[in-house]
Amino acid sequence: MPTDDLTAFLEAWPHESGRVNARLIDGDDSRPKLQVRIDLGVLQLERDGRPDGQRPHGAESLFRHHQQRHEVYVRDVGASAGFVLSPDECRALREEAVQLYHRYVALFALQEYALVIRDTTESIAMFDFCRDYAADPRDRMMLEQFRPGVIMTRTRAEAELAVANNDARRALDMIDRGLNDLRAVYDEHRPPGEFEQLNEVQLLRGMRDALVPKLPMSPRAELIERLRAAIDAENYELAAILRDELRIMRD
Repeated sequence: MPTDDLTAFLEAWPHESGRVNARLIDGDDSRPKLQVRIDLGVLQLERDGRPDGQRPHGAESLFRHHQQRHEVYVRDVGASAGFVLSPDECRALREEAVQLYHRYVALFALQEYALVIRDTTESIAMFDFCRDYAADPRDRMMLEQFRPGVIMTRTRAEAELAVANNDARRALDMIDRGLNDLRAVYDEHRPPGEFEQLNEVQLLRGMRDALVPKLPMSPRAELIERLRAAIDAENYELAAILRDELRIMRD
């Protein structure tokens, strides 16, 4: 007989303290689901669309609904001025942002980096929307405390995806862009002098330092390394040839 008791299910998939324990499954509705094992049970989220599977006002998400409202308003009025989000609307958007957070953290643990980029980009756009249109100044700033962490997570996902594609140069470019984004947020909201101490900055700096040795050598650097190796091996004929190549490259 079917049972509502989840004991057997949870015992078969034990909680592991200190790590994000997540998996992707195929739902009974043939749509992919994301499950996250937590200490007191399990979260199940939709992989795509709004994480709880709801379609507020018939839209893909509550954020999409308000974006559509804004588009209609601008079309009718000719400008954004006067468009506002009420405190209740901002609260509901923050709740949706929490759902996205749970999902992209689990997706990162599963190395689903493209989906992490999708959700973190959506989160940042939601932060921007609340900052720009909330009626209450407190609602404009409520999500800003989380912006550095979301920027860091998106940057890590972009860099990891580039590394998976054997493109260390692009990974470095993504990290540099993320650091620039963090700098812009820091300069706007923080006192000067502490940027390098931020956890998000230190993590990205460490990731960058680990990537630098993976960059392909420039042709000149490669010739210099070959010249050193030829001299160490006392292969002076090859060394002379390599010196000529370096001289031509300089010219």
